[in-house]
Amino acid sequence: MEVAVLNIQGKETGRKITLSEAVFGIEPNNHTIYLDIKQFLANQRQGTHKSKERNEVAGSTRKIKKQKGTGTARAGSVKSPVFVGGGRIFGPRPKDYTQKLNKKVKRLARRSILSQKAKDGAIIVLENFNFEAPKTKEFTNILSNLGIQDKKVLFVLSDINKNVYLSSRNLPSVNTITASELNTYNVANATSVVLLEGAVEVIESILTK
Repeated sequence: MEVAVLNIQGKETGRKITLSEAVFGIEPNNHTIYLDIKQFLANQRQGTHKSKERNEVAGSTRKIKKQKGTGTARAGSVKSPVFVGGGRIFGPRPKDYTQKLNKKVKRLARRSILSQKAKDGAIIVLENFNFEAPKTKEFTNILSNLGIQDKKVLFVLSDINKNVYLSSRNLPSVNTITASELNTYNVANATSVVLLEGAVEVIESILTK
């Protein structure tokens, strides 16, 4: 699959890059995409939720009224869950939500979502560039030139580039990562995926192991 390489003005450079069919041209496996996204979201959960049960609530254990003759239900403690300020019944407890997924499944999921984006024409290959200093305005100009200023964009760099990252950090619709950080959720969550020319080789080397 050949894709034209664009410059930061949004125009073709006259060069084309061949995207690997093994990464960008397979039949998408939707179930592996689902499994990888589910694992990613589950692993983001802190699992630190906690509420106090009746044995953890501060309060007197004095029997608050006599057992019989009141015409109401028996009550032995103000910490009972049926009273305001009492403990919670079966409340949440700290839990580890981490899930495991085989490496081969994760690689297949990432190849599948990239192939789907390529099939939809949502992948743009941009020539390598750099900023002399962080400038958000210059970055938004690039998005405008590419015609994706109003879309959710995933910007994939070949390596860490501090100036480009800082230039895009204030833009809520743009997510800038390196090729080694690429995951299924970020690709699926983006409307347009912009790959720097150098990032394509890194992605293909990772996903064709």
